[in-house]
Amino acid sequence: MPERLLLPGVPDATVARLPVYLRVLGALSDRGTRTVSSDELAGLAGVGSAVVRRDLSHLGPTGTRGVGYDVEALAERVSHMLGLTHERAVVIVGAGNLGSALAGYAGFGSRGFRVSALLDTDPAVVGTPVGDLVVEDVAALEQVVARTGAAIGVITTPGPAAQSVCDRLVDAGIASILSFAPTTLSVPDGVDVRRVDLSVELAILAFHDSRRLPAELGLAAAGDAS
Repeated sequence: MPERLLLPGVPDATVARLPVYLRVLGALSDRGTRTVSSDELAGLAGVGSAVVRRDLSHLGPTGTRGVGYDVEALAERVSHMLGLTHERAVVIVGAGNLGSALAGYAGFGSRGFRVSALLDTDPAVVGTPVGDLVVEDVAALEQVVARTGAAIGVITTPGPAAQSVCDRLVDAGIASILSFAPTTLSVPDGVDVRRVDLSVELAILAFHDSRRLPAELGLAAAGDAS
């Protein structure tokens, strides 16, 4: 089956790696590094150099043979391809621990995202301050989306409430949704949903950890025998 394309001619896997390259380039820029080779960028991003070159080929000519990539220019090209060259407003639905933490995360601003609203259903939470925001009633979700011009919705509600919140976000004109809810969301064509399931990520880490244990135990046993 061919890869589904998020951008014309750009495979999903490449799109998923571009933010990693951007993060690495930002760190290099902060250290005053002006150029980086594909091998160096690959090592810092945790992928092969051939993958880096193939991914960056979608951006057009970006490097100079024998010199490498200009860090600032490449970061600008990647940002442009990802659509990060202008600010996008974000609304978060669910003002629990996770939603509040995301609302207060300063790193979004440097990547072109502005958390413009945080909403919840709990009367005890509505009206309370979280960072620079005041939690708003989710009953006003549609009005909040219209007022803020939000382009992205983030769902941090419990699973049972997530689908109805998703439906309302879509009806309000949100076509890009990031969900932390432990459930699969159904959306119409033309709406993109990215799901972050922390339990799945932890399970994957547990798998890799369990595969390391036998070797570690073997080394410990060998040390005891000596």
